[in-house]
Amino acid sequence: MRQFALAVLVSAVTAAVYGPIALLWWRRARVRSRTLRLVAAVELEPYHAAQLRQEATEAAAAELVLDGYLRIDGEGAAFLTGQGRDPARTPAHPLPAALLEAVRRHDPEPVSIGWIARSDEEYQQGRSAYRSERDAVLPVLPRMPDGQGNIFLTCVTCGGIALVTLFWLLAGALLVTGRPQGLREGALTVVAALGLAALLLAAKAGRTVRERTDPGDPLGDLVRSAAHPALAALDEERRTLVLRSSADLDTWRGVDTVVHEEADEAATDEDDEWLDDKVWWEDAYEYRASDEDEDGDGGEDQDQGGTDAAPGAASPSSG
Repeated sequence: MRQFALAVLVSAVTAAVYGPIALLWWRRARVRSRTLRLVAAVELEPYHAAQLRQEATEAAAAELVLDGYLRIDGEGAAFLTGQGRDPARTPAHPLPAALLEAVRRHDPEPVSIGWIARSDEEYQQGRSAYRSERDAVLPVLPRMPDGQGNIFLTCVTCGGIALVTLFWLLAGALLVTGRPQGLREGALTVVAALGLAALLLAAKAGRTVRERTDPGDPLGDLVRSAAHPALAALDEERRTLVLRSSADLDTWRGVDTVVHEEADEAATDEDDEWLDDKVWWEDAYEYRASDEDEDGDGGEDQDQGGTDAAPGAASPSSG
């Protein structure tokens, strides 16, 4: 009777523990299959995939270089070609067209692609509008049930683990101390022992379910599956120049001229500050001292003239 009750209790607790695990496996498997099905139906535009990889500007610059709208020098500065200056010629795609218009706004000053991507507001607005338009086409992927953030479920899980652990210790003690009589009680003892062993593996079973039903990042894998065709078509030298220009966030030679002017203004301001630090009585003292020096020089000149004139005046009288 003791082994029968023990086998029934252990089997019931094991079923209660593995029931939620089986339900979690079923739900996660459904979500995984639906996620993979939705991602398989997505057709990403090359520029949209490049934008999701944070390299849409580089791809647009590569297309402009390939089509002859731009040339990039060894320092990473972009220049318009004759074709790029022709307003009647514009790329068909809105993203390289927006980048070309941004370079035209700075022409004839050379500008880096990275400076446009970071500082040109009109280009940023065009890029954001394209991103919003293309993101609206992407499907909403279902959220994988994991129980994270559910405080009630976390508390129930912790309480359940504590109760199962206590039950396992009591059932194990009864199983070890009991002596089965006959084949029937021996079979019941084996059933109880298998149930206790299954309870020990419940945590590992839960981890296995999560690992095998994890869909990963299928959309990210799709985005990273291939480079943009324009970047792939560039040779190594031109690709290096495009990437160098895209990484340069501060180059615009038109701004460098302004920087020199600002430096001159700063020097002038420093001179003005030096003058402001002087108080009025210091200036008055300097002016007064200079006046006294001039008066002193004049008096000495007069004295010398009088001395020199005296012999000359006496000469006629002596004659």
